[in-house]
Amino acid sequence: MILHNENCLPRTAPEQQAISSLGLLRFIEALDSQIHELHSVMLVRHGAVVAEAWWSPYVAERPHLLFSLSKSFTATAVGLAIDEGYFTLDDPVISFFPAETPLVVSEFLAAMQVKHLLTMATGHASDPWTAMNERPDGNWIKAFLEYPIATAPGSQFVYNTGATYLLSAIIQATTGMRLSAYLEPRLFAPLGIEQMHWQESPQGITLGGIGLSLTTEAVAKFGQLYLQKGLWNKQRILSEAWVEQATALQIANGDDPDSDWAQGYGYQFWRCRHGAYRGDGVFGQYCLVLPAQDAVLAITAGIDVFAMQQPLDLVWQLLLPIMGASSLAADPMAQRALTEKLASLQHPPVAGQARSPLAELVSGRSYQVAANRLGLERIQLRFSDAGCRMLVDTAMRVETLVCGYGVWQFGATALFQQQFFGHTPFVASGAWTSAASFTMQVRLYETPFVYSLTLDFIDTELLIELRINTALDSLAPVVLTAQQLSA
Repeated sequence: MILHNENCLPRTAPEQQAISSLGLLRFIEALDSQIHELHSVMLVRHGAVVAEAWWSPYVAERPHLLFSLSKSFTATAVGLAIDEGYFTLDDPVISFFPAETPLVVSEFLAAMQVKHLLTMATGHASDPWTAMNERPDGNWIKAFLEYPIATAPGSQFVYNTGATYLLSAIIQATTGMRLSAYLEPRLFAPLGIEQMHWQESPQGITLGGIGLSLTTEAVAKFGQLYLQKGLWNKQRILSEAWVEQATALQIANGDDPDSDWAQGYGYQFWRCRHGAYRGDGVFGQYCLVLPAQDAVLAITAGIDVFAMQQPLDLVWQLLLPIMGASSLAADPMAQRALTEKLASLQHPPVAGQARSPLAELVSGRSYQVAANRLGLERIQLRFSDAGCRMLVDTAMRVETLVCGYGVWQFGATALFQQQFFGHTPFVASGAWTSAASFTMQVRLYETPFVYSLTLDFIDTELLIELRINTALDSLAPVVLTAQQLSA
């Protein structure tokens, strides 16, 4: 039986789509046991969802920050705009930005075209992204165009988020619409994608290269659109020629036969082994399209940046071999075991005690935090039978984090603000992990990030150790000291 909702992909049992439930169970078990910090997974075969799961407290309804998986959506907008006649692949980049073009234009800058932005072959020796973000006047376009170009455009692949931002800026300059608004009636609405948010730069331009938040099913729909070569519900959304170009090998990016980051690059899509391709975001955001198997796999996560090959390896080792050509006989026992496993996946609340003899003594105390790069000034903790309330004073505001014992407590905060995040939803839990130590875990559940705070009470002092699950820079804990303020 195929279950279907108008705005959702249809659902079927795995065997109806020639996949063994038992084999799929083994794949999910491997993901769960071997990959740290998965948040969701959805497998689509022959257009129907055969398995889907969210590791509680992550849920189907909430969008997830996709980081560089956003780039594939930007490329889609470029394809649509080219088909509508707004510009071409061969147009010079500087032709769109006369006000931002340097007075002296180098030969390489003059030669840079739209296609070089798409293939990350701009000629830059490094990504201009940091220089763009750090530009005092906020003019990211000008920062990109002024960035030194080392080699002729088209000569080599260098990963370049700044280039994708320029594609977004070109969309806005030529259509008069922000990238997100341009895609709304052309992509998101036809696919029934309702929850969409895309961050913007100080210039009011959609970031393009990062910043898009979507649900897991929305990511799967996007992959299915490409798998169907631009068709959706028998209507042409994207030209087949663009799908073919965008997902084909346009430029070499390495020669490691065992790496899915060295199989070639298309137009903001990575080529993979086994004839597959993918949109890909740091910390484990994947939209993996498997044309030979007629399948799409969507994953969101918060995994270590150096562990991103591992989920793909499990796909090749455990998932590809169980995708058959003909439907299988129903296997109720295996289907039940798979269903139970998918429903049980979770990131449990902090384990420990809800009470400590120290709790009553320190509850309500205020602590002055020593100077720190996080800008934390004062902390007060209030313990009750229901949980812990932490009040944190910064130079800008007072933040409140509430955590439950053995349960997740919902809230929103800007305390752990990453760039462009603003006030971010979270869930938090906490427990006494020793007589004098309280541990709180804060999950920014629409992002890959999880923060753990360990609070050690030593007489009138408070020692705070703050850890994050993953980051592009150091994962070393931040250790803060605080002194009790007199009553």
